[in-house]
Amino acid sequence: MRVAFLTAPDGVEQVELTNPWQAVRDADGTPTLLSTAPGTVQAFHHLDRADTFPVDQLVGEAHIEDFDGLLLPGGVANPDALRQDADAVAFVQDFFETGKPVAAICHAPWTLVEADVVRRRTLTSYPSLATDVRNAGGRWVDERVVVCADGPNVLVTSRNPDDLPAFNAAFLAEFAKVSGGR
Repeated sequence: MRVAFLTAPDGVEQVELTNPWQAVRDADGTPTLLSTAPGTVQAFHHLDRADTFPVDQLVGEAHIEDFDGLLLPGGVANPDALRQDADAVAFVQDFFETGKPVAAICHAPWTLVEADVVRRRTLTSYPSLATDVRNAGGRWVDERVVVCADGPNVLVTSRNPDDLPAFNAAFLAEFAKVSGGR
């Protein structure tokens, strides 16, 4: 299972990056950190700086055929920056257009809203995004994890770090279907 983790250079919620990353590794998968700038990604514990992580590849140079799924961690600043980057938005859109699964947690659905891929989809997120999701044509629900197959691909979403165990189980199951057990 080859999973692209897409983050901005600054503002990703650390546990929403590291916990799913470890889940992919524990499933014998290969996570790859993509970003909009080279170097490192500065993670946060809410509003406090946390660790940095090396970027494996620029999103503008990545090819979706190299990945079985896309994971979008949250953090408030992270998806806000991603939704302003044309390469990041196009990369997300390509996963939907090619039918590959996408998983997003907490504030990450902001990037999905910008990519215009939530219309007629059911999803969850951090509660403050509910109006944005609805305004983009999606159906927002307050649930730990939502697996939505009502579209060209499977979309897995969760609300916050407390939901990580359910989120990890759901996205790993969906991504494994695509990877063919690689």
